[in-house]
Amino acid sequence: MSDFETCSGNCASCGEDCSDGGATITLTLDNDETIECAVLTTYPAAGKEYIALLPLNENGENEDGEVFIYRYKNENGTPTLENIEDDDEYEAASDGFDEWLDSMEFDELVEEEDEDEAE
Repeated sequence: MSDFETCSGNCASCGEDCSDGGATITLTLDNDETIECAVLTTYPAAGKEYIALLPLNENGENEDGEVFIYRYKNENGTPTLENIEDDDEYEAASDGFDEWLDSMEFDELVEEEDEDEAE
């Protein structure tokens, strides 16, 4: 399991407001390595809540497009991440993330259309 060391996430369920889009958390992995990650989103899939994180290097950039997906819980105001051990659950969580990505692309297309119409 990974733990939050810090959270400045833009997660509706934790009540934080990070509207600048710079939400990050520091993960401590099982081998005690720490990784700074950008919070992409929290989203529901298959009746559970998940969080998608983009690992960042020391320059604050993602080098390979890899995304970490964890089961996300917020109990009594304390956010926790849990590893997804089951292949079927991971597939459902991945599908949910893909749906979120598709919706973001749709939103961007609609915004571009609106800008084009305004010109």
